[in-house]
Amino acid sequence: MTRVFIVEDEFLIAMEMESVVRDLGHECVGTADDLETALSRASAEIDVALVDVNLADGATGPVVGARLAQEFGAEVIFVTANPAQLGDGVDGALGAVEKPVSLTILKDVLNYLMAVRRGENPSPPEQLRLFDQS
Repeated sequence: MTRVFIVEDEFLIAMEMESVVRDLGHECVGTADDLETALSRASAEIDVALVDVNLADGATGPVVGARLAQEFGAEVIFVTANPAQLGDGVDGALGAVEKPVSLTILKDVLNYLMAVRRGENPSPPEQLRLFDQS
């Protein structure tokens, strides 16, 4: 079972994402709406982090994503209405999908991430913009 951490400041969106994650058979290990809360709840138990760019304390999502990937080994995908704010990407993060995210897209992204974690080389979903990992 994939353990998913959701970093989203809009309560209803976070709750909807949590519901979708559970409906897909994964475990939501927590939610956070700002940098401080996200880092205080972070752990190596997180497999996947779905992170918005603009949080309750400003555009701190990229900092959260980088730290979750680099310090905790999470596979980080940004789920944002503002993907252009990410420029060429964020160190350690895999990519971004644009909001609104449908159930199908979220399912495809989670399946892709789990295949990557297993060491496979799957084709990414069409809606996922991968960051350059070089």
